[in-house]
Amino acid sequence: MARYDVLIVDDEQDFREIMTKKLAKRDLNCDSAPDGNTALEMIKTKNYDVVLLDVKMPGMDGIETLREIKKVAPMVEVVMLTGHASVESGINGIKFGAFDYLMKPMDMDPLMEKLDAAYERKRIQQEKIEMAQIKRDMALPS
Repeated sequence: MARYDVLIVDDEQDFREIMTKKLAKRDLNCDSAPDGNTALEMIKTKNYDVVLLDVKMPGMDGIETLREIKKVAPMVEVVMLTGHASVESGINGIKFGAFDYLMKPMDMDPLMEKLDAAYERKRIQQEKIEMAQIKRDMALPS
């Protein structure tokens, strides 16, 4: 059984295919999207835990996609990828709600650490919300 669901968003088809295979070998359920618009449509229909999002894409770039993801699915954690030696774009991503960022190319171990940490943060946040709802429901008069 997959540990959690990841959406890979990158305009490079080879990168998407390779990452999907590598992450699937690590028991993650992976889907991929070639652009921000496709990713947003997918997020509206499936409950992803973590999005691995490229910063530089034609059309809607990664920062704009991140902002839209957070509007549609605020609990989804996003790890930004930049292959253009732009630490500034990674920092901007964090300002707009990204969990963290990595420079491309990256090794699998640091990537897995970031994805696992992002998933754990989402899981803890969901537990807190569920506990608050249970407490609220218990406090309501019957």
